[in-house]
Amino acid sequence: MMRKPFNPFEAAIWKRLAETLFVEPAQMAISPAQVVDNLQRLFANIEGDTPRNTALSVIATWLVLGGPVWHFAPRNFRIWRIERRLAKSRIDIFQDMARIRGIVYAGYYGHWIDQDDENASDAAAEDANRANPVFQSMGFTLPRHRERAGTPDDPLITEHVGNDLPYTVFVGEDAIPDSVEVVVIGSGAGGAVAASNLADQGYEVLVIEAGPYMPSARMTPNEAHMSSSLFKDGAIQTTRNRDIIVFQGRTVGGSTVVNNGICLRLARAGETHPDANNVLQGWAAQGAPIDEAALEASYARVECRLGVHEIDRRLGRNNGTRLLTGWDAYRAGSADPLDARAVSGWFRKNWGQKTEANACVSCGYCNTGCPYGRKRAMPESFLRHATLSAPRKARILAHAEVAHIGWDGRDDQGRRRATSVQVMLPDGRAKTIRVTKGVIVAAGTIASSNILSASGIKGTGKGISLNIACPVPALMPDAVNAWDEDQMATFIDRGDFLIESHFQPPMSMASLVPGWFDEHFRRMRHYNLLASAGVLFPADRLGTIRKGRLDFVLQPTDLAVLRRALSTLTKVHFRGGAQEVYPALLHGQTLHRGISDEEIDQFYWDSISEPDDVVLSSSHPHGGNAINADPAKGVVDLDQRVHGTANVLVTDASVMPSCIRVNAQLTTMAMSDRVTHGRRVFG
Repeated sequence: MMRKPFNPFEAAIWKRLAETLFVEPAQMAISPAQVVDNLQRLFANIEGDTPRNTALSVIATWLVLGGPVWHFAPRNFRIWRIERRLAKSRIDIFQDMARIRGIVYAGYYGHWIDQDDENASDAAAEDANRANPVFQSMGFTLPRHRERAGTPDDPLITEHVGNDLPYTVFVGEDAIPDSVEVVVIGSGAGGAVAASNLADQGYEVLVIEAGPYMPSARMTPNEAHMSSSLFKDGAIQTTRNRDIIVFQGRTVGGSTVVNNGICLRLARAGETHPDANNVLQGWAAQGAPIDEAALEASYARVECRLGVHEIDRRLGRNNGTRLLTGWDAYRAGSADPLDARAVSGWFRKNWGQKTEANACVSCGYCNTGCPYGRKRAMPESFLRHATLSAPRKARILAHAEVAHIGWDGRDDQGRRRATSVQVMLPDGRAKTIRVTKGVIVAAGTIASSNILSASGIKGTGKGISLNIACPVPALMPDAVNAWDEDQMATFIDRGDFLIESHFQPPMSMASLVPGWFDEHFRRMRHYNLLASAGVLFPADRLGTIRKGRLDFVLQPTDLAVLRRALSTLTKVHFRGGAQEVYPALLHGQTLHRGISDEEIDQFYWDSISEPDDVVLSSSHPHGGNAINADPAKGVVDLDQRVHGTANVLVTDASVMPSCIRVNAQLTTMAMSDRVTHGRRVFG
């Protein structure tokens, strides 16, 4: 029997919202009651306090709308009240409540027909959803049912499970060792690279991951289930003020399992705008000089292991190429020198060459784990090497959360020595593991800051940066079918911001497409006609961890960059042939073909005065435990060792002293490799 996180009263509110936020219920592809059932199933799969907090939020929203008066009123009155209290409100708390519509959309567009047989194959699950009424109403085709030629340029979509980790590399809850030489906290980009390097040096390594392991053999295109299984807080984690959604993986492999594999260096000829900030120069000025040659060597080693290369054109043949075509047309008429010197092209990723057995098949599900085993995330690369190929095999303890690091004594330089970690198991039991050599902390910016703080380390969780994204879908006159390719394929580096092509499967796309009621419903019915891209801009050192959560307040200068970026992307869409453009604004406005560039600029100036006016997200938190030679200015030294400790290193993105502008995955790996490759870190 499935656990239902929402009681009958809460479920009734969700049902009434579903009856109001789409179209007349008779026109919906599934019933409002089915939407509620889908939400029950989704939230039952999310661990922690998120289900209960969400229930409280929906009750509060119901009360704001008018409680029983709203609930039992005719639909036109309910729509009017939502428009007045939520959709068009300028009150911050009401604007925050308006975001609850995204959850209702997830219950509709994340509809999935479950197999009666829990052991049925992924192929059988997709076959059961061939007649999924929501997908059919949008013209969306699941990957296995798409017509492909079966050539390297148009590969068939089949499953490849050869890189899944065997169960033998995992430690069971009842077989946790009492003592181990090295504990690596976190299995994502920084932790996996460190674990692999230390295992190569002969250390006994135990990798501890807060999330479960999800092999590709168990992944499916069921977005709702995958999101609730693989992301922290089911992919609805936000900053404390709810201004920014923060996506973080919570699974073996961390966020590398649920990202697009983009591998960008801090700077690279032909990839980085010539006028962009020199990140390493900025770090050196802050007291964090990094040897550029050493970092470049680490980049090269990591890229070799991952097989990083520029992606094949098939992976962005529709949506990706449209962005570049629109950009070329826009830049040809621009007098802005930043536009003239901008760099555009195709992403470099760790997907593998198209001639390889596990080459990317461009299914479009990168952000919810690759269900066809084609991704070279950490489980398929560095963790696989660490646990199966290294001279001394590492082991993984999954679904266990480190509470704090224990200390006992000091070395001859007066530095504290870590001698244990305390692990919390899902059933509430605590286990203390003795550490004889050292600890690597790589749980991600937020979790690493919390662990270090709980362990008595001062100054953590400060100066956190985000690369913030904002989507802009556009309606094209002809079919794009952007879902039949890689989610992110092409980019423009404009110096002060980036533009990146992107597209999502139905549930995720519904949360990105703005609009309310029948207008949102109409836009999603045109799913096959949508092209989409997003802007990415740096927000430098504006965040702080308070009581375990991220406080992040954007400044007026950041909003100015955002307006400029959205205005530019809107013009690019229209130069590329768009009929309508849908910026991700709370009010859901539509921009129509024929609007002038000056009117576009003015529109964004008038429409965005605060972060609540627009949908913002980030997958790249970094900083919080910054590198600095001076202990008063940073948490870790130039070798990423925690100041005042003898044997604790931090190897995740939290060590970055300032915002790096671009996707942080590759740089996190290289920074970890820089301090763990070819050296006896713990003597």
